[in-house]
Amino acid sequence: MRVAVVGHVEWVQFAHVERVPRPGEIVHALDAWEEVGGGGAVAAVQLAKLAGTADFFTALGDDELGRRSVAQLSEHGVRPHVAWRPPPQRRAFTFTDRDGERTITVIGERLVPVGSDPLPWGELSGADAVYFTGGDPAALRAARAARLLVATPRAREPLSSAGVVLDALVMSASDSGERVGEAEIEPAPRLVVSTAGSRGGHYAGAEGRSQSFRAAPLPGAVVDAYGCGDSFAAGLTFGLAAQRGVEHALELATRCGAACLTGRGPYAGQLRLSRTIG
Repeated sequence: MRVAVVGHVEWVQFAHVERVPRPGEIVHALDAWEEVGGGGAVAAVQLAKLAGTADFFTALGDDELGRRSVAQLSEHGVRPHVAWRPPPQRRAFTFTDRDGERTITVIGERLVPVGSDPLPWGELSGADAVYFTGGDPAALRAARAARLLVATPRAREPLSSAGVVLDALVMSASDSGERVGEAEIEPAPRLVVSTAGSRGGHYAGAEGRSQSFRAAPLPGAVVDAYGCGDSFAAGLTFGLAAQRGVEHALELATRCGAACLTGRGPYAGQLRLSRTIG
């Protein structure tokens, strides 16, 4: 299966703490590390683990962190197609606490690819599925050339103006930045999936079908919630492209989200192809 992501990257510094500090307080990190992150990067790596590889159309700052991002993505089996921008690369700082919850501060301008960037957009017409986290309307229309197109409402502006039909829109019910009104995306997506963490979630089809779904059992202890939602979205994209029904796609998506929760950072716990069989 040929899969791709169109979207954004952040270089993330992580600090694992007992709890997020109160105003004015100093806390000591139990562990600290940094690696490539952001919704587009996390989804691309999860798709690569499911499909064997994944193309990633993105924009990066032309500096050390941008180049380190490309190197790490390539190590994870992703094929980056990069539009280089004047530095700096967008960064983020993330606390992860003893309960596995993550708290994120983003630093810098959100860098996304646009349709006028000299990227191999024509390759998307042969893709089985694309997940879209950011870009302009032209980039979204290029992504629509794939057989299946899934997006996050964080790419709100192009979703409201490009005039393309999404096969699925996936969002977090607890994230105010991902809530959309019925008239904000036109035409309406064929499927809307709303997640609620350990409570599962809900989906609604354009034909009127509506149903809740359960979260998958955790395959291990809770470690780190960073990347769970993006891993879920990648699993949903891959599952829908397999054309075995919405329930099968959601089962795979919830397994991807649960697996991610058991690993340090976004990638250590992600579900691999060999573990999706059976």
